[in-house]
Amino acid sequence: MDGRKVAVVTGASSGIGAATARGLAAAGYRVVLAARRAERIEALAEEVGGEARVLDVTDRAAVDAFAASLDRVDVLVNNAGGAIGAESVESSDPGDWLAMYQVNVMGVLHVTQALMPALRASGDGTVVVLSSTAGFTAYEGGGGYVVAKHGAHAIAGTLRLELCGEPIRVIEIAPGMVRTEGFAVNRFRGDEEKAAAVYAGVAEPLTAEDVADTVVWAVTRPPHVNVDLLVVRPRAQAAQHKVHREHPKG
Repeated sequence: MDGRKVAVVTGASSGIGAATARGLAAAGYRVVLAARRAERIEALAEEVGGEARVLDVTDRAAVDAFAASLDRVDVLVNNAGGAIGAESVESSDPGDWLAMYQVNVMGVLHVTQALMPALRASGDGTVVVLSSTAGFTAYEGGGGYVVAKHGAHAIAGTLRLELCGEPIRVIEIAPGMVRTEGFAVNRFRGDEEKAAAVYAGVAEPLTAEDVADTVVWAVTRPPHVNVDLLVVRPRAQAAQHKVHREHPKG
């Protein structure tokens, strides 16, 4: 191979994952883009000089085969995730909770476990977990997503303790309000109006590129510097429940 360090990014077909793939490629990494949508990752891989791999992180056999096919891994960005629904705990569908847990928690577990030998062998490995401020603060309608992101946060904290003394960093990036293609629309099952209401009056929510910048910055610190947890929000959002919204005049 060409000697460049290799970064694996899951959920790389759109949003934060795609922006992170672009950012790491620009920083000199050979990026392996893993996601379910082949067409999207193939186009992006061509753009950044990376490698596209179709992967469902909830399929352990597929994850193990993916890991076995890689010659080197220096960085793993666990970005695959997502939210489904905004119903109350009482009225939500347990199937939605299970689906969110599978991708946001078990997906992180599967890929991290499968790539750990390669990360260790690199002599300077980095595991990034994209969690969310939902992983710290509950909110109405958050339900299964809050639970799942609390789980992702717990994985990062536990893994960091267990790997202490080894040449592997564990970084958690927890974004607040980010406007990316599809996230809110998927959450509200295709309802564009409800999705738009999430960002109503917020002039500048975070973009995928804003979050990717923090990921690339944390990953490219010197090897002895570990960014344990980086919370990034738009200026308009002081907390999960405190958002400044501009209201139209008149």
